[in-house]
Amino acid sequence: MFKLDLKKALLAATVIGLGINANAQTARVQIIHNSADDIATEVDIYLNGELLVDDFAYRTATPFIDAPAGEEIEIDVAPSTSMDVSESIANFPLTLAEDETYVVVADGITGLSATEYTPAPAFGLEIYDMGREAATEATNTDVLVHHGSTDAPTVDVFETSVPAGTLVDNAPYGAFAGYLELGTADYLLEIRDESGETTVAGYSAPLATLGLDGAAITVVASGFLDPAVNGDGPAFGLWVALATGGDLIPLPTAFVGIENEESIEFQLFPNPATEMVQINTTDNEAIEQVIITDINGRIVKTSSFVPQVNVSDLEQGMYLITIRTNSGATTKTFVKK
Repeated sequence: MFKLDLKKALLAATVIGLGINANAQTARVQIIHNSADDIATEVDIYLNGELLVDDFAYRTATPFIDAPAGEEIEIDVAPSTSMDVSESIANFPLTLAEDETYVVVADGITGLSATEYTPAPAFGLEIYDMGREAATEATNTDVLVHHGSTDAPTVDVFETSVPAGTLVDNAPYGAFAGYLELGTADYLLEIRDESGETTVAGYSAPLATLGLDGAAITVVASGFLDPAVNGDGPAFGLWVALATGGDLIPLPTAFVGIENEESIEFQLFPNPATEMVQINTTDNEAIEQVIITDINGRIVKTSSFVPQVNVSDLEQGMYLITIRTNSGATTKTFVKK
């Protein structure tokens, strides 16, 4: 966890002489730790030689903080056991523009671990210089997408439930896809290969359920598609960084394998639910099967007893519910209270 929150970071920057004072030029910066290298599970971040974030863990993010602008600064990454910046394992000089907002993602492989990674792109900082701390519209969620999975191919992102179609086209490793200005709703996403024909993974993006109206977030592709050849490291997933920082939030894995079926409209209530959920198709088509998965993609319940399904035995949390009929299938998010 962070030992410097936003107020402490700003105070520390003033006290330790990083050039931040009432008259200084500043920019806003958020740093996201997305390097799955086991040597970088936790790191210390130094700004201009002084400790900024201590024990910065993989899949966490700083809040947006002020940093000196209009002059070259140095960001150093050191082991979490470091005593000072002299133990740095990576140094990144950069110059920020005054009053601009940056999202900085640490990706890649340090080359310092005994673990062999395939492939092993070099550890580095990917910088997006048009960051946002809030959505441009109060009814939207602005989503910045970053491909940071070292062994994942160039990918497309499809939305399959609204449907909105292709959201991101041909995003290579290390790229930012720019902000998607989405109406705040619950979406279903499919990650496909560059051809758009093969689905790599499916995810729910429950922006409304998570209460992200008016928020600007960064979604990073994180981890390894094939952990077995990458030291059994963390598995591939989509993870959300909030503007306030902290632990990244995993997007729930969705039931995959319905891309060739017709989408079926259905109503699900109550949502949240405590005992039973009622499922009705809008055209009264008979439901053949109900599949409920948890946020890790594990099937926790199947049922043919519809239109009601007993969910009283499920633990509290967020789930995906997929219904199948003779003509197709559709997945929605629901919450068990």
